[in-house]
Amino acid sequence: MSTVNQLADELLEVMLDFFPIGASLLGIPGRDDRMRDYTEAGDTAIKERALAIAGRAGELDPAGLGDDDRLTLGVVVQQAQSIVDTVEVRATEYAITDTWTAPAAALLVQLPMVALSDTDRAHGYLARLKQLPESLAQIAQRHRDGIAAGRRPVRHLVEGAVAHLDRYLANPDGDPLRKPAAEDDGFAAERDRLVAEVVRPAIAAYREVLAGEIAPASRGLDEAGMCFLPGGDDLYARQVRLHTTTGRTPDELHAIGLDLIAGLRSEFAEIGAEAFGTDDTDAVMRRLRTDPALRWRDGEEILDAARQTIERAEKAAPDWFGTLPAQRCTVAAVPADEAPGAPAAYYLAPAVDGSRPGIYFANTSQPGGRDRTLSEATAFHEGVPGHHLQISLALELTGLPLLRRIGMFTAYGEGWGLYAERLADEMGLYSGPLARLGMLATDSMRAARLVVDTGIHAKGWSREQVVDYLRANTVMPEVEIQSETDRYIADPGQALAYMVGRLEIRRLREDARAALGDRFDIRAFHDTVLTCGPLPLDILAERVTAWSRGLIRTGPR
Repeated sequence: MSTVNQLADELLEVMLDFFPIGASLLGIPGRDDRMRDYTEAGDTAIKERALAIAGRAGELDPAGLGDDDRLTLGVVVQQAQSIVDTVEVRATEYAITDTWTAPAAALLVQLPMVALSDTDRAHGYLARLKQLPESLAQIAQRHRDGIAAGRRPVRHLVEGAVAHLDRYLANPDGDPLRKPAAEDDGFAAERDRLVAEVVRPAIAAYREVLAGEIAPASRGLDEAGMCFLPGGDDLYARQVRLHTTTGRTPDELHAIGLDLIAGLRSEFAEIGAEAFGTDDTDAVMRRLRTDPALRWRDGEEILDAARQTIERAEKAAPDWFGTLPAQRCTVAAVPADEAPGAPAAYYLAPAVDGSRPGIYFANTSQPGGRDRTLSEATAFHEGVPGHHLQISLALELTGLPLLRRIGMFTAYGEGWGLYAERLADEMGLYSGPLARLGMLATDSMRAARLVVDTGIHAKGWSREQVVDYLRANTVMPEVEIQSETDRYIADPGQALAYMVGRLEIRRLREDARAALGDRFDIRAFHDTVLTCGPLPLDILAERVTAWSRGLIRTGPR
């Protein structure tokens, strides 16, 4: 019988075969010349491998395992199920948009980020360029298969994807696929030849498929949710489970969101009085939405503010965390071709082998339409004490199976990021009441996500209903309302994970404080949450409870 660590290593192989570019981004060797098999047969093979490992994991008795092995077993079971859910929601068929949440767009975003640190990786990059036409052909065929089965994409998002490809094709000199460099003689010439003669024609052909075949057969904005797909309720339930790692239903999450939105109004009034001299919540929110003085001047100002905020957090972190990562957080602008459809910011995890640092990407496009009050909360979320701290620490846990260090649990990771925004307030890191209003603004956005994600995918809301709700209940600028709405349509369930995870981490903290009383140590609590690698929320709860009862010790490994 296999050990739990052997099962973890086997499942990691399945995950990396499913997403070989992800292996390269993490700096894990062995797949640098491979592309994902996007065919239905390829997906089925991956699912069957995951199910087989889950079956073998079910034969192990948790009672006979040590603490770490029990956690690993739980991770194996949950990650195997997430692979099954990912395959069975069949997103490749209908996930078409202009950001990395769609498989084709992801290739243009992710391939240029792979570090070509040796000859094998450089040759692998060229091999991938040669394979890209086949990958796009496979993706296009999956789109056709989805339409034939009634799983149609959303026309508005397909048109956005076409516009993205038009921008790409119109800028051959700035092609992101020409950016990766290597010291090998002749690499640059062969790279540029493949991009010009192989890749760009294939992308043009894929663009024609989207515009000529897929867009005319797609759904309108009044039926943008998953509930309008055949079996859509089950598909969405799988997405909710995949991203929240809980059994909460869409109705429960919708109601929680409505309650949170109502509760935030009093906080807007309190901090608004300090910032603007009025405790009229509607007036405070209206000013945050409309005051041109609260917008950015240019992209460099956005990047400078992000760097300063993260540096401030790094200095304060030792008082709140017993364990900190070795690498600092890098700040960069979202690539120009991707920026129009991208979120305001996101974080790219560092490579496992240290070849690339963790990067906080800030969207510097349309600075005059972006709210500067959100900058600090966003940097705390994506950088320190948020994703950079959590993800970098996980990668440094070399005593654990690699699966435990890079497991994909959206509610844990995004929940920690949102928890970090409020933690930064406790740490005294916000520069003033305007920045604290930005914290409330991001809270309102994440609470509203519970309402609108379930609204559109479970309750049949139109895109216009989502936009109207966000306008009325958040202070998001219009450019972000539009891009965020498209994001929720394109990536069902992912937006739920932020608030679900934050609420659970906060609940666990308060339960631990109640159990330990004067013995509660915030640094030890944070180590308990962060020095175990990412976990499903139910397993995280078991770990924190065991720590608060003195059953386990936590800290650096």
